[in-house]
Order: sequence, then C-alpha cells, then structure tokens
Amino acid sequence: MTKVPQVTLGFWIIKITATTLGETGGDTVSMSLNMGYLYSSLIFLVVFAGFVTAQISAKKFQPLVYWATIIATTTVGTTLADFADRSLGMGYAGGAGLLSLLLLGSVLLWYRSLGTIAVESIQSPASERFYWVTILFSQTLGTALGDWTADTAGLGYDGGALIFSLLLGLIALAHFRSTVSKTTLFWFAFVLTRPLGAVLGDFLDKPVTAGGLALSRYSASGVLLLIMGVCLLLLPQRPATKAH
Repeated sequence: MTKVPQVTLGFWIIKITATTLGETGGDTVSMSLNMGYLYSSLIFLVVFAGFVTAQISAKKFQPLVYWATIIATTTVGTTLADFADRSLGMGYAGGAGLLSLLLLGSVLLWYRSLGTIAVESIQSPASERFYWVTILFSQTLGTALGDWTADTAGLGYDGGALIFSLLLGLIALAHFRSTVSKTTLFWFAFVLTRPLGAVLGDFLDKPVTAGGLALSRYSASGVLLLIMGVCLLLLPQRPATKAH
C-alpha cells in the first residue's frame, strides 16, 4: 500500500486549490510580511523538510500529512521561483529553463534508479524521496511558467488560466481517448496544475490595475485553506493501489 492518494477528480480539485493557496501563502510571507524571497524560501524549506520527514516516517497514508506536504512544496516553490526570477535576475524564461532541467534530471534519475515513476510504485523511502524532490521542482517550475505566461507573454491572469485549463483538458482527453502512458500524462498534468494555481492566486490578490481582484492575501489564503479542509472532508481520500 502506498502513502500517496489515488489519482481521482477529487485529487485534482484539491491539488489546484493547494497550488493556488501556495501562491497567495508564499506572497503573504515574502511580500505582505516583508520577509523577502530568500528568507521566506529558507523558512518554507525548513517547513517542507519537516513535513516530508513526517510523511516518510508515517506507517500508512495520512491525508492531512500528505496535503500539508503538498502545500509546503507549493509555497516554497512560489518563493524560490520568485527569488530566482527577481532577486537573482534570471527572469521568468531563465528560471523556467533551469527548473525544467532540474525537473527532467530528477525524473530521469528516479526512473534509472528504480525503473518506474508511477504513483502506485511509491512504496519505499527511496521512491518517496524521489517523489517529493520531483514535486518540489515541478511546483517551483510551475510558478515560473505561470508568471511568464501572465506577465512576459502578456496573456494576463485570466488568459493564463484559460491556457493552462485548456492544456489540462487536452491531457484529460488523452487520458481517456489515447494510448499515451498514463504515468506520463499524470506528471504533465501535475506540473500544469501549478502554473494554473499561480495565475489564479495572482488574480485573487494582485491590484485591479494589474488585472487582479486586489483581495487581501491573508483573507484569500484563509478562504483557500478552508476550501481545502472542506474538500478533504467531503472528497474520498484513499491510497493509490492501482495504475491510474
């Protein structure tokens, strides 16, 4: 039995909510609390390390621990991407390029070491470590992609949300109507839910003049956390036991 959830529609709903929360939560600490991208990243990395340790140490699937770890990856992904893009001056394209290489390297090393990157195969500490490192890179990459699409490409937050929603729709169609590897489609979808969450989060808290709703980052994060809690109560949470 794995300690990661079965991939269902409920999984994707919670994942998108978590990635949106990661954007508003990361911005709350780095911007609203004026901690800056570097110190915020260090704080969230410590939190991430703590939750990953708890997740790997758990004897069975614990939904709250799993999703808390996901939130930790997406908040640290937000601040790390912003640190690379803005503080280090790499820009959105440069940051996305570097993170794409890191993500690809993580996936290839995982596959070469264990022979599979399928979710249902995550049944050992080694596979869990690869899983969470890969997720961390994917969440960070997703932040850079979301910012690049909304800002550099000039599509805005609504345009970015539409693009990533359409791409996810195509992946869903391929899942049901094609012979493409379900594992490959899962990881593409997993990566793309992060930029979708990034542009949705920015849409909620950015100024009206920038195309956002100008909501408080504190209130937006609180509401998203409440939505996640309701989803965890109402949507089935069971460990992955078969190929998705």
